[in-house]
Amino acid sequence: MQSQNEPPVEAKPDQDDQTVEIDLSSITSLDLTSFQLPDLDSVELPPNLIDLDLTTNRLSKLDSRIANLINLRKLSFRQNLFNDAAIEPISSWESLTGLEELILRDNKLTKIPDVGIFKKLLVFDVSFNEITSLQGLSKASSTIKELYVSKNEVTKMEEIDHLHELQILELGSNRLRVMENLQNFTKLQELWLGRNRIKVINLCGLSCIKKISLQSNRLTSMIGLEECNALEEIYLSHNGIAKTEGLSKLVNLRVLDVSSNKLTSVDDIQNLTRLEDLWLNDNRIESLEDIAEGVSGSREKLTTIYLENNPCAQSPNYNATLKQIFPNIQQIDSEGKTGFWK
Repeated sequence: MQSQNEPPVEAKPDQDDQTVEIDLSSITSLDLTSFQLPDLDSVELPPNLIDLDLTTNRLSKLDSRIANLINLRKLSFRQNLFNDAAIEPISSWESLTGLEELILRDNKLTKIPDVGIFKKLLVFDVSFNEITSLQGLSKASSTIKELYVSKNEVTKMEEIDHLHELQILELGSNRLRVMENLQNFTKLQELWLGRNRIKVINLCGLSCIKKISLQSNRLTSMIGLEECNALEEIYLSHNGIAKTEGLSKLVNLRVLDVSSNKLTSVDDIQNLTRLEDLWLNDNRIESLEDIAEGVSGSREKLTTIYLENNPCAQSPNYNATLKQIFPNIQQIDSEGKTGFWK
């Protein structure tokens, strides 16, 4: 036992306890999501970064060092505190010539920032801001394939007709009243315009779109979709549509959502042999037999059908009739009227 008068024994360093030096030049991806950083002063930025994710912090000022990351391809400032003035210096970041993805979603922007300097930009996201106009997008590179401007206060589809490579356009939850300036989007695959104030469907002659959402608008008719025979998914819930029409040529359609409308019957879908999901809930449909006739072409393919909150779902023999009409359906929920799957 060691005497109290003896000096303490010094601990000898473990031979395996060695300082590990990290070669910053070898790091190409840095994810600082949810660090709640007010700035990047305490962060050393590896010089060869390709992907820099700064999502969910408290940044309100651009760090000038980012402008020197010449290999950067993806940059996310999602969910921070940038306003228009704070983000403006990005327009002069000439060294980031290879930037392909810029995410400014969920900040405090009131206008489209100048991103014209990024000539290889593919993805541009300014959703969940306070942007009132698309003015400024005319400066954006025509290489953009995905444009997200949802949950803003945009009133007009403008300064976008040069985006010939666009494949996804998201303008949901804005204040749009008219569909326009879409005619040049010959490569567009997905068009998301839900939660606007649109009254009439106008695809400007496009026939290439595969997915379209116009839910929660002011539509009273489905006319306008009939020539878009590439469509695979249509979402038109929460409108004032009284009749299913203009669908007979859409032979590639797999999903049709017309729930929460004013439908009293199901028409013009007999030819849709690829239809898998059909949402008819919250309408005014009284006859299950009419539904059976309406989906006669897709009865074998159909995997999901929603009918709840229709008069027909209140009939006393509802479950038995459903099983007779759709013999391949295996599962019914506890109330017998929510969803059905093979």
